[in-house]
Amino acid sequence: MKKFLLLMLVGFASSLTLVSCKSKAAVVGATEKATHLRANKIIENYYNNKTDFSTLYIKSNAKYSDGKQTQNVTAEIKIKKDEQILISIRFLGITMAKASITPTAVSYYEKISGSYFEGDFSALSQWLGTDLDFNKIQNMLLGQAIDDLKKGKYTESLVDQTYRLDDTSDNNTKKSFYFDANKFFVTKQEITQTAEGRMIQVAYSNDIVYKEAILPSSILINTFQKNGKTEINLEYNTVTFNGELSFPYSVPNGYKRIIIK
Repeated sequence: MKKFLLLMLVGFASSLTLVSCKSKAAVVGATEKATHLRANKIIENYYNNKTDFSTLYIKSNAKYSDGKQTQNVTAEIKIKKDEQILISIRFLGITMAKASITPTAVSYYEKISGSYFEGDFSALSQWLGTDLDFNKIQNMLLGQAIDDLKKGKYTESLVDQTYRLDDTSDNNTKKSFYFDANKFFVTKQEITQTAEGRMIQVAYSNDIVYKEAILPSSILINTFQKNGKTEINLEYNTVTFNGELSFPYSVPNGYKRIIIK
């Protein structure tokens, strides 16, 4: 459960419909044949997509698999944009784990072992095998590029109605971003660290356009390391924008603090 919760922080089947949505939405579909565009124009079009909300509530089915075990749970995700993320993992309606994420701190506890963690992103990044911060986690959950694309240098390509941007500025760390050629939302992003033999891949499907933002309804997260592969599949079932949300988080009495190495 501990590793499942931590991997949930990086994200994240198919579900064409979101139920109980309080925002007007439409399923996105391809409409025109794409033409080749330069990287700066792809990035410009991507950032023209609107993301305007203060809070976001998501209820999701989540499936975790690491080759040794498979778990199916419910994940409740609350986001106060750019300020806080609260993730609650439930099994049969019982809260088994909870994580609170802010720009400066990561905290979580899990019930089975009666343990908790408090720290910053450096330990979490080292444990997961990829650099993370608050914005990257928030962007992954929203189906957005984890990096600020305006600050990088990219080569572009167009294959099967998908634009691809490759950042090759670092010989060891390679990043690739894939965009729908008509709507310019992210369909997949990959980070590969060659020397360390690890990669994280996040794929999005069944995007839905709300007045506040474009959100995927399915997220598939795969992490590959020398000691094995882990997969998390999230299916967003309920989405509500700009509601009044609370972010309660406190470690139960008697839990033991752990150090991630």
